[in-house]
Amino acid sequence: MPHGSRTNAVMGDQAATKNPGASLAQRERRIVRLERERGCAVIVLDNPPVNVASAALRAQLLDAVRELAADDGIKAAVLIGAGKTFVSGADLKEFGGPLLPPEMPQVLAALGDCPKPIVAALHGAAMGGGFELALACDARIGAPDLVVALPEVKLGIIPGAGGTQRVPRLIGVSKAIEFITSGRRMPAQEALALGLLDAIAKADLRAEAVALALSLSGKRNLAAVPVPAENDEVVAAAADSALKKAKGRPYIARAVEAVRWAAETPLDEGMARERAAFHALRTAEEAFALRHLFFAEREASRLRDLEGVPARALAKVAVIGAGTMGSGIAAALIESGLHTLLIDTKTDALQRAQSKIAELQARAVAQTRIDQATAQARLERLTLGSELAPARDADLVIEAVFEDMGVKAKVMAELDRVMKPDAILATNTSYLNVDVLAAATGRPHLVLGLHFFSPANVMRLLEIVRGAKTSRETLATGFALARRLGKVGVLAGVCEGFIGNRIYNVYRNQCEFMLQEGALPQDIDDALEDFGFAMGPFRVGDLSGLDIAWANRKRQAATRDPRARHVAILDRLCEAGRFGQKTGAGWYGYPHGARRGEPDPLVEKIIIEESAANGFARRKIAPEEIVDRALGAMINEARLVLADGIAQRASDIDLVFAHGYGFPDYRGGPLFWASRQDPARIARAVDLVAAATGFGFRRAAEIR
Repeated sequence: MPHGSRTNAVMGDQAATKNPGASLAQRERRIVRLERERGCAVIVLDNPPVNVASAALRAQLLDAVRELAADDGIKAAVLIGAGKTFVSGADLKEFGGPLLPPEMPQVLAALGDCPKPIVAALHGAAMGGGFELALACDARIGAPDLVVALPEVKLGIIPGAGGTQRVPRLIGVSKAIEFITSGRRMPAQEALALGLLDAIAKADLRAEAVALALSLSGKRNLAAVPVPAENDEVVAAAADSALKKAKGRPYIARAVEAVRWAAETPLDEGMARERAAFHALRTAEEAFALRHLFFAEREASRLRDLEGVPARALAKVAVIGAGTMGSGIAAALIESGLHTLLIDTKTDALQRAQSKIAELQARAVAQTRIDQATAQARLERLTLGSELAPARDADLVIEAVFEDMGVKAKVMAELDRVMKPDAILATNTSYLNVDVLAAATGRPHLVLGLHFFSPANVMRLLEIVRGAKTSRETLATGFALARRLGKVGVLAGVCEGFIGNRIYNVYRNQCEFMLQEGALPQDIDDALEDFGFAMGPFRVGDLSGLDIAWANRKRQAATRDPRARHVAILDRLCEAGRFGQKTGAGWYGYPHGARRGEPDPLVEKIIIEESAANGFARRKIAPEEIVDRALGAMINEARLVLADGIAQRASDIDLVFAHGYGFPDYRGGPLFWASRQDPARIARAVDLVAAATGFGFRRAAEIR
């Protein structure tokens, strides 16, 4: 029986008319019920699919609390969600303009003013405003599967209905800073141990919540609860850690500041200050950008030609290749509950992969993200093999071998002969033509690209590449797999590099042009990191390995037009054995295994030599020009990717770069960012890109 499904007495429609903020549609649609059980009111929130705290829900809940307060026959109350979850959070569609009444603080104030004790019965997820609703109750009981979170910082805001003020009163300032600034989901057991929950239900959440509510002798007023005393150094360390991870994001700094108010001000004053900060942030540029990405994620998998198309059921998956990518994919698969066969002809590669995957699970246990039993169950879903024959039992096979057309085509053909006739075959290629690979098999309709990003068990992006003959069912299965893995699946068409690498290569080329003209790697990386990129292109190259880009350049050399501008600096670095961090040298030097590279005189010497050899008089390039040229190249190519039909929509490209290439999420992705700029600035930037690129440059029609 779903939580909150009993119907003893339902609140009448008349109560909803008391609220002038409720529209006619809100009054007609009953999404809050007041039921009675043993002298206890059970307020059921039923706003499918995820009980969003919409204006209608807030209005009807406020009416229910007023009815509860006025009914002398009710001793206590329980607040519970119907369906699969409690309350998933606010209605983000409201956040771009004035909020509809009643706002959440008004509802929470009514809960506090109600003379009857109220217990929140939580299951599924209690997120954002939903968890703040629970915090305003007098006690909280959770189902074992519950997760709680205040993820507002992921949307460029802070909790705005008491979260920053009530949480510190329950768990202390330092732990509240970590919880709120990370936006992470906290499982029920951890929430209980910290004091955010009062109990975890053993069997029937509703019945146990009613018993708890009736056992309470009165109200529990958090306003009178002092924030637990902590060492100033502990609090300062938590704040410093959060700010360091924030990399200048203003909303993180405001969240830290707001949490610290809890120890300095009365609850009412702290909540008023928190609400003012929340309102200021929700209409800031960063919040618009992050909401754009939030809605873009939901839009990405909505494809008209897949409506009603069922995905294949997957019970067993095989991964071919136990290198860094293959082992990461295997880890992601077993963590999602899939039985996985990892195949490689090299025994030592399999052993390294097995050790790495076991290490990942041990780390998750140490960080209390999973328990030991879960870790063991995951590892038991992994099987190793050195031959392709066992892949015949798989419903899906993902090849993740070396990025070479000949190698991959050969493996695909061999797999085609081994696999059962209706099994799906995916390639993890980053650049290569999926149609050519599909033609190496007898099942092109069952072939698609699944381009994972490294580390595959962490990175959320999954480019799903549709070949010319890929069936709709095959494609639907790819998107279903992305959802199961907790990844953002984005549809891409077939071309060199698909969406992400096609655009990134143009961006990286423009950065190499600037090296030839006068900049150094650290100049470019620093300018782009100051803009907000997680890493600049040369630090990224050293991390991922320069030999990957070098191999692609050598593959393309035979077809490259001699009139096209080519910068040979990377080739010279690779010819000298400088492949990045793994060899201790790349664009930077890494003495004694250092993780952060240092400028290297040899690299500067090679750059200067290449400038002279190509007739460039080196000049100082300002950070502003670096950013404009790098982003101008990216934006122009992104527009071409749309025009060529490789991406379905602009927001898909924004997702690819925010989730796969370190573009600052608080800027919304390259095309969202460009849409907020003066068009003249973008046009001037593309003019610079065109002049630097020369032969072969193609200007997007939208950029005048």
